[in-house]
Amino acid sequence: MKSSFFAAAAGVLLAASAAAQTPKTTFKFDFGPSKAAAGYQQVLPTAAYSEAAGYGFDFGTTVTGVDRGGKDALKGDFVTSKQPFYFSVKLPEGNYTVTVTLGDAKGPSSTFLKAESRRLLLETTATKPGQFTTQTFTLNVKSRRINDTETVALKPRELRKLDWDDRLTLEFDGATPCLAALEIAPAPTATTVFLAGNSTVVNQDDEPWAAWGQMLPRFLKPGVAVANHAESGLTLGSFLGSKRLAKVLSVMKPGDYLFIEFGHNDQKDKGENDGAWKAYSERLHLFVQEARKKGGIPVIVTSTSRRTFGADGKIENSLGDFPAAARKVAEEEKVALIDLNAMSAKLYEALGVEESKKALVHYPANTYPGQTAPLADNTHFNPYGAYELAKCVVEGIKANKLGLVKFLKNDTPTFDPAKPDALAGWVWLDSPRSEVTKPDGN
Repeated sequence: MKSSFFAAAAGVLLAASAAAQTPKTTFKFDFGPSKAAAGYQQVLPTAAYSEAAGYGFDFGTTVTGVDRGGKDALKGDFVTSKQPFYFSVKLPEGNYTVTVTLGDAKGPSSTFLKAESRRLLLETTATKPGQFTTQTFTLNVKSRRINDTETVALKPRELRKLDWDDRLTLEFDGATPCLAALEIAPAPTATTVFLAGNSTVVNQDDEPWAAWGQMLPRFLKPGVAVANHAESGLTLGSFLGSKRLAKVLSVMKPGDYLFIEFGHNDQKDKGENDGAWKAYSERLHLFVQEARKKGGIPVIVTSTSRRTFGADGKIENSLGDFPAAARKVAEEEKVALIDLNAMSAKLYEALGVEESKKALVHYPANTYPGQTAPLADNTHFNPYGAYELAKCVVEGIKANKLGLVKFLKNDTPTFDPAKPDALAGWVWLDSPRSEVTKPDGN
């Protein structure tokens, strides 16, 4: 009798220990000062993020709570702010279904939503007094860990990136963002689109930098998540060497995608076996073949063109044989090709020599030693340019008839890079973080 008692007690302790070690992955938050709705956890305006709590308003941002009363406990109150604010939740690696409820029972609201390192989720979305909108996304949270002995070798600048911390962070911007509720649940069967690339692809943390990879989520319905493993300055070789491909392959499942865009920095490799038709092509073949071994669907993306106009007003190729080599590998491997090099050149030419500068980052005079006049970066995009490039990628998804087509949002219009969106009619709300230092790469 005594032995069975101790065995039962030990079982209870083991179960409790296991529960304590298993991280929580499902949340239902009700924001505001009044009583929480049934089944929801109340989040007061004073709930600052802490490791102990595992959730809260983050990075020193603050909100105000508003209680409108009424019988609807979930929508009767909310939090808001006149400044952008962050809300973070500690989560393990994986894909998650994230649903936000926005609106105000008695006033208008206007919200612009990003996630993590400025991934665009929702452009300006307004509600009238008494109107609410529920928006759902599938988001990826990633970890450096590959297995018990290996981790991704991050650059020093990546150590502060929101994409690489241990939490999911949402950034709420807008004239009057009114957050009433947030729900998070694991989405293990969601399709993942992994991105491998450089500074033209990466999720840039800081204004005014941006790349097409962080704009892509805006065009996707729930059920597919973008896992952006690109980083500034990388080549196919350094992506391999820093174990980023190993990381992608460690979490890839059949039916997931791997989009591969390199070339800008690969040009600088000058070894005996380097070059477009040697190491670059060989490594592209390797990326494709390794993804296929995991049941993944590789997609080759040619390097975005640099803004290099000739005297005739046409873009001159500054990437040598690299775009042609990427096209040839795609043909040999019989994989989808998104010719972003050709589309971005067409985009620049349509904008023209002067207007095309507005798609790229500018350095004000005296940003760097010896620089006396404003300078245009002919490689790195600002949010407008990145958004236009993401639209080109979407058109490539359509043209290749990828299975991702069914996940494109219904409000995604056909886009012709020869007819770009007018900058004057496009809206981007800046994030609080900014940096004048150019990202790695050229």
